[in-house]
Amino acid sequence: MGGMIPLADASRRPERFPVITAAIIVVNVVVFALELMGGEAFVKQWSAIPADIAAGRHWITILTAMFMHGGWMHILGNMVFLWAFGPEVENAMGPLRYLAFYLLSGLAASVAQIATMPGSTVPTLGASGAIAGVMGAFLITYPGDQIKALLLFGWFIDITLIPAALLIGFWFLIQLFNQVGAVAEVQSGGVAYMAYVGGFIFGAVTARIFETSGRRA
Repeated sequence: MGGMIPLADASRRPERFPVITAAIIVVNVVVFALELMGGEAFVKQWSAIPADIAAGRHWITILTAMFMHGGWMHILGNMVFLWAFGPEVENAMGPLRYLAFYLLSGLAASVAQIATMPGSTVPTLGASGAIAGVMGAFLITYPGDQIKALLLFGWFIDITLIPAALLIGFWFLIQLFNQVGAVAEVQSGGVAYMAYVGGFIFGAVTARIFETSGRRA
């Protein structure tokens, strides 16, 4: 069993502290704490159910589900990926454009999942789709950057540099294969692979639109 965990961009540093990325992480942590306190009732109330959204009900859950998670590993993994790629994308777009981009990436991810399974009554939740959008934008903006990553292969652990295009491209292919193998994987409420794909494609396609002039690689 192995994997790659991105830690940071080793090729550049943001010109300023990534306020929005940090704020998004804080909001996710606070909402997760509310989940732990509220239990199943909280999850059912604020997670997105595709069948309800398709029927025109509870649209607010598209937004609220974007800040919820299905467990400790889910939120830890998402926040690590967001902190690895978010600061540089925020720097390229500027705080307000980046916030709009992040939320729209999450919306695109939800639309992709709902379109795939409009009749599903399984609650879906997670920041994965929005973060996939950030990764798509990073791939377009900084494809040649080196990403400091933690490699895990059995007992072997090492920190090395991996080209962003290779790491993100490999990650995206995994999501595609997972999507083919299972339309939606459910874990403690529902984490759907199509949301990753939809968010990533949105991020890659619209990245240049959201970037501020003079900040392109």
